[in-house]
Amino acid sequence: MLSDRQLEERKLRQERILSSALEVFKINGLDGATMDSIAEKAGFGKATLYYYFSSKEEVFLGIMEEGWKSLMESLEVIIQEEQSPRKTFIKILVQIAHNAKQRPNLYEFLFQAPKVINLTDFDDQKWKKYQGQLYSILKGLLEDGIKHKEFPKLNTNLM
Repeated sequence: MLSDRQLEERKLRQERILSSALEVFKINGLDGATMDSIAEKAGFGKATLYYYFSSKEEVFLGIMEEGWKSLMESLEVIIQEEQSPRKTFIKILVQIAHNAKQRPNLYEFLFQAPKVINLTDFDDQKWKKYQGQLYSILKGLLEDGIKHKEFPKLNTNLM
């Protein structure tokens, strides 16, 4: 069984790999990135990288999952507050903008990467569930806001 310290070290290594991979993907794209370039950028041997991830696609999915998960965690308090749909909707957008300002490379990746990959390969991934959850929340807020005349009538299915 691993100690708390060992678990923390593993988590930090994995975060370093994902952070380095984000830079490699930004420069080279998914097709141009290699496990070698990710390992080199992270300052680890290739064996260490393969201990955590079996392929660059798995690293890619790790970035997507951790990014969407952290985004949703940052919105939890706002979503739980008892406020009008309009205020909640605006607070969510402001929080997303704040997050994007703090970590621009990650948020560019989260919102741009799905446009350049074959999404049918990723339908059952956790990050898609987080993404769908956010879009459902925003759609629900719009629908409630329309009912309460806080938003003009519009087609919420565009979310």
